Amino acid sequence: MKFIVETSARHVHVTQEDLETLFGKGYELTKKKDLSQPGQFACNEKVKIVGSKKEMMASILGPVRPETQIELSLTDARSIGVTAPIRESGDVAGSGACKLVGPAGEVELKEGVIAAKRHIHATPEDAEKMGVKDKDIVSVKIDTEGRSLIFGDVVVRVSPKYALAMHIDTDEANAAGCAGEVYGEIVK
Repeated sequence: MKFIVETSARHVHVTQEDLETLFGKGYELTKKKDLSQPGQFACNEKVKIVGSKKEMMASILGPVRPETQIELSLTDARSIGVTAPIRESGDVAGSGACKLVGPAGEVELKEGVIAAKRHIHATPEDAEKMGVKDKDIVSVKIDTEGRSLIFGDVVVRVSPKYALAMHIDTDEANAAGCAGEVYGEIVK
């Protein structure tokens, strides 16, 4: 069973409190476009991520979250001088630190920077068809022109709230030569 493989570029998830510090009291995110996962969207808002070496801009993804989290590729993290352990989204305890700067203020984060573990979002029905369950670790083959690759250590995340898709970061997409619409399949 094949599924879409999407490249997740650097981005930031924020709490309502941090959003208001960065953009002003009572501020609300403005939707730029819907993303493949139901209820998730890219925002018009961008913030500066400041590390020990330099800084870079990143888009905010909505909706607001219970914890502020910055997802970078390992190349991004090294280039700006921050630590980004490879973690599942939401697992920020003891992760990297940075500063976020917005038009109305800044937030100093003691933790929250991660490199997202590559993963597959699947509904329970999709998971059953693929013969996997929540938290399984699988390998996924991606066929591309001249750079086909098998990714190991792919975590399966199952929820009725998901839409079937695999997410990899920009380093991983570049390693596999991903361009345009790319599909993967679990290999045994």
